Amino acid sequence: MAVSDVGEHATIERSLYIEASPDVVFTVISDPAHVREWWADDAEFAAGEPGWLGFGDLEAGGKRVRFQVADAVPSRLFSFWWTHEDGVEPGLGTANLVVFELEPSGTGTRLSFRESGFRQRGWTEAKAREVHADHSNGWDHFLGVLTTYAAGVAR
Repeated sequence: MAVSDVGEHATIERSLYIEASPDVVFTVISDPAHVREWWADDAEFAAGEPGWLGFGDLEAGGKRVRFQVADAVPSRLFSFWWTHEDGVEPGLGTANLVVFELEPSGTGTRLSFRESGFRQRGWTEAKAREVHADHSNGWDHFLGVLTTYAAGVAR
């Protein structure tokens, strides 16, 4: 997995190879039933509708975060806004944007990942640094889980 952070606390970028076709990878990143298997503990979303992701047990301090699909091009691209406040329209300045770009590569898929929006949220430097570090660590873990899970689905 290649790692680069563009600008301080601005963007998280990762590039990885998954031994699964772009069709399979797209399904795994865009279907809430699959998202529950590799990332969130719970997920409810559909293109064009506000949704959410659940992390941990809500009764024991877990949380729900807002989630809205921004774009979906089967087998090529899936993007979404997330972490915006309830009742707020997601966009630059109110949410972070995650983009998954898929490209066929050999017998699998080259996945390019990018999360941006940390600097546009109006957070203090400390808050931007904290959220960026939290998301960087989280994506390092969950993109690894995604790679293994999607390869398993492909088999």
